[in-house]
Amino acid sequence: MHTPKTIWFTGLPGSGKSTLARATARKLTELDIASTILDGDIVRQGLCKDLGFSAEDRHENLRRIAEVAALMNQAGLTVLVATISPLQKDRDMACAIVGRENWIDVFVATSVEVCERRDPKGMYARARRGEIVDFTGVSSPYEAPLEPSLIIDTDLMSVEDAVDPILSVLALRFMAPQNVATLTQF
Repeated sequence: MHTPKTIWFTGLPGSGKSTLARATARKLTELDIASTILDGDIVRQGLCKDLGFSAEDRHENLRRIAEVAALMNQAGLTVLVATISPLQKDRDMACAIVGRENWIDVFVATSVEVCERRDPKGMYARARRGEIVDFTGVSSPYEAPLEPSLIIDTDLMSVEDAVDPILSVLALRFMAPQNVATLTQF
């Protein structure tokens, strides 16, 4: 029915990347599409626990995630990656590893003000007090994707409504034509 792909969610901390990845994974499961999530926070607890937040370490973190995503695609899984990935050059590198033909990038374009208001882990507040250095959106830059496959602002739409366009992009770009109607009906 489909060829496994990587859906790469990028955006500021607290923008809703992980929430969207989980909601998308639930829908894919309902459609009998095997998927898995690589959440940046969770990956940093294991595979990348030896890395910090310097530019070099962030680059290596994303390289490792992309390599794992590519391997999982080859094993038959659609991979949902939820990671800040703040620099365009690092996202380009990840895309090259995964393969352009397997890549969908979703820019979760929620504003820093909304992300800071949510602040589920108290990170923005700590960064504003100077307790966290190189915090994306406060003391470290975030470069919006130049040409993302899709832009979603989680402040303007519900999670449920945001999943539909993700599935539509997946269906239109990567599924066999006879299966597009099945996926887009959700």
